[in-house]
Amino acid sequence: MKKTKTSKTTALPKTVDGYLKRVPEPARTTLKKVRAVIRSVAPPEATESISYGIPTFKYKGMLASFAAFSDHCSLFPGAGPTIEFKNELKSFQTSKGTIRFAPDKPIPVTLLKKLVQARIAENERKKGR
Repeated sequence: MKKTKTSKTTALPKTVDGYLKRVPEPARTTLKKVRAVIRSVAPPEATESISYGIPTFKYKGMLASFAAFSDHCSLFPGAGPTIEFKNELKSFQTSKGTIRFAPDKPIPVTLLKKLVQARIAENERKKGR
């Protein structure tokens, strides 16, 4: 395959640590905190991987993903939690299953925990059917 100026040959990261190493500050520190909060709430059997090129926690299905972009960070907890906590998320830009935030204005820890706990409960209900 011929390389062109527009084609990128950089391989996608294989681990969450590898992903975070590529993220510039201040987003890297913010996403490390998001990761730590998700880990603190997620059940011990939850796994962490790269899915669709971004860090993802899985527990009975997708639990939450997060990513850095050029001008913001995003949390992807799924549509259910985003709708359930829409009033608490009014100061953030949201769309179905996505919450955008500035690296210097992250989602408050208490709210982040609620979002992840809601997703855990949602996944457990779905798997219990």
